[in-house]
Amino acid sequence: MPMNVPIALTWLRIAMIPLVVGVYYLPDSWMALPTRDVVAALAFIIAAVTDWFDGWLARLWNQTSQFGAFLDPVADKLMVCAALLILLDLGRVDTFIALIIIGREITISALREWMARLGASSGVAVHWLGKFKTTAQMIAIPCLLYWQSLCGISGRVLGQILIVVAAILTVWSMFYYLNRAWPALTQHGKADA
Repeated sequence: MPMNVPIALTWLRIAMIPLVVGVYYLPDSWMALPTRDVVAALAFIIAAVTDWFDGWLARLWNQTSQFGAFLDPVADKLMVCAALLILLDLGRVDTFIALIIIGREITISALREWMARLGASSGVAVHWLGKFKTTAQMIAIPCLLYWQSLCGISGRVLGQILIVVAAILTVWSMFYYLNRAWPALTQHGKADA
């Protein structure tokens, strides 16, 4: 397993997951709810920044690797899914929204693995729709974790609007990727028959 700064940042993102989740399991005498929200939101923001930063550094320093390419999306999906489950438990995100986002992540991960086995992974390469979806999620989730107003802007309202936008982009991007993969999948299906 290679180790460099970009991969270390990805591991840091994975290590932040227990912090985001764990603060909500501390006794109230240790940390009251508004403080929990601030800590969880800040931890998620730090993790989101490392997501951008590790990719940038890997390309800048020419430290890209197959392991890093594998671990980075796994870290992202684990962080988003863990945060969504906490938000679901807190009643800050709708079950249907969480199911759409988590279901899409599982579906597209499986699709990418399948396409890689077929040697057609370029058919499901990252697209601008996926990037917009990720951006909407990465802003919505800390807003929903924070849940308070900041500089006159309601984190709750902004987060709820953006998580709906993220869910819409999630469905749109999922159909985009499935449509792109369909020729390779149907061709492979004919070969198996």
